[in-house]
Amino acid sequence: MDEQLQEGIEALRRAVSHMKRGVFFGGAGVSTESGIPDFRSQDGLYRQKYKYPPETILSRTFFDRHTEEFFDFYRNKMLCLSARPNAAHKKLAQWEEEGKLAAVVTQNIDGLHQRAGSRRVFELHGSVLRNFCMACGKSYPVSFVAEAEGIPRCSCGGIVKPDVVLYEEPLDGATLEGAVRAIRAADVLIVGGTSLNVYPAAGLIDYFEGDSLIVVNRGAPARAVPGCLLIDGKIGEVFSAL
Repeated sequence: MDEQLQEGIEALRRAVSHMKRGVFFGGAGVSTESGIPDFRSQDGLYRQKYKYPPETILSRTFFDRHTEEFFDFYRNKMLCLSARPNAAHKKLAQWEEEGKLAAVVTQNIDGLHQRAGSRRVFELHGSVLRNFCMACGKSYPVSFVAEAEGIPRCSCGGIVKPDVVLYEEPLDGATLEGAVRAIRAADVLIVGGTSLNVYPAAGLIDYFEGDSLIVVNRGAPARAVPGCLLIDGKIGEVFSAL
């Protein structure tokens, strides 16, 4: 571990030791170390070759017009049900248990924060674990979608849609409002595993008014984050060192 990374980890450790209302804001990098592919890295979904670009396949228009192709891609690339929480997920759950962390705000849809034990989680982009009939509203587990052939359908005949936010769809208002309140009230905001490329989610850090803003990511984020401590490293490695 190089000296600069070690210094960053020590600074993060000091901030956490005084943290009383911390919030963690995370992205795909939190889950890649659990084996879940991201979108924008060298091996991410955006760099792979499909008949349509992933951002097109994961749009509401494509879902409505090419529903079976959507589910073929979704099952193959978006469902990673064997993934398990890593060091970052577990450390965040520990901080919540200790009364240091008030909330997790995540762009991920895998449910790994809850599996690790975190209870107050704002899932900005929804969750693959929740699925519902678009006609009658009946809920279905992720296994129903994973094991279905073609388009998953409810007993009423309606399409069973994953509760994930597709491109062209708005974020859930209540989830967004809760995330803003948590970030605004935080004394420490730790941003991890995100390039801060995706809006409106990336804009949420602008609501932070606390003492310490720390970014843990491989490389600098896409947007400027004035006054932050940038720790350039893998989030699992950094959190393991804590």
